[in-house]
Amino acid sequence: QTDIVRFAGAGGDFNPLHHDPEFVATSGFPGVIAMGQMQAGILAGWVSDTFGVEHVRSLGVRFVAPVFLGDTLTVGGTVAAIVETDVELLATIDLVASGDKGPVVTGSATVVVAAT
Repeated sequence: QTDIVRFAGAGGDFNPLHHDPEFVATSGFPGVIAMGQMQAGILAGWVSDTFGVEHVRSLGVRFVAPVFLGDTLTVGGTVAAIVETDVELLATIDLVASGDKGPVVTGSATVVVAAT
């Protein structure tokens, strides 16, 4: 919960769904929800760590489902396409962040894998 509250402070998102269990109990959700931007940030960090931030050309995500306090998040990606341009070899990576019940964020990144 501390990470969720810190992220809320950094992003200015003080919706009580992200930090107030009593409010959440009245909302119909089973527990405190982590901000989607938090999972997207973790996924973007994986892309940067894996390929090097200097090689990331684009990154887009879609929020699929909520992540609840206590869920385990797993991130990764698979190569969907390789394209050669005049100056570089680009890979399109299909991205997914999954919680305990399946995907929570999906997306795509384009990264440079080599100069041509």
